[in-house]
Amino acid sequence: MKKSILLHVCCAHCTAYSVEYWRREGYEVTAFWYNPNIHPFTEYQNRLEAMKSLAIEMKFPLVVNDIYDMVKYFQVIVGNETDRCRRCFDLRLSKTVLRASQDGFKEFTTTLLISPHQKHELIREVGESVAQGLKFLYADLRKRYSDSRHFTKPLNLYRQQYCGCIYSEWERYSVRES
Repeated sequence: MKKSILLHVCCAHCTAYSVEYWRREGYEVTAFWYNPNIHPFTEYQNRLEAMKSLAIEMKFPLVVNDIYDMVKYFQVIVGNETDRCRRCFDLRLSKTVLRASQDGFKEFTTTLLISPHQKHELIREVGESVAQGLKFLYADLRKRYSDSRHFTKPLNLYRQQYCGCIYSEWERYSVRES
């Protein structure tokens, strides 16, 4: 019997290599979309559509949390901006654990682990802390980030320019005074 894993996915470009990696590790991969942090809603829709296209192209099941839970995201983050990444990871990975438990998965992980822009130790810490009897699988895939993007480039999928949250968008585009 083949092992199965629920892979929290945030965007098509980070997902491509992540899916291939876990397949090579002997897993059947099911992707799970839950990203209430992505703002604005049009950005959320663009990323989700790209993810749906990639799922068809790479032939993996994609489970989509149908609720754009923006209000929940802001309830968790506002007033806690200095700790926003931890809170965001906790929110998204906790929902992944809930879904994994409901669907009978024993292991889960996230495509956040391929991004050189994410805080890996924090992701690992949060993943392990929310696991509730499941196993969080950690793999440092940062060196393969460009491989993933090279794979998806010819597919002409939407490519985002920031992490997803309104704070990262502001950091990406704001002009800083010296």
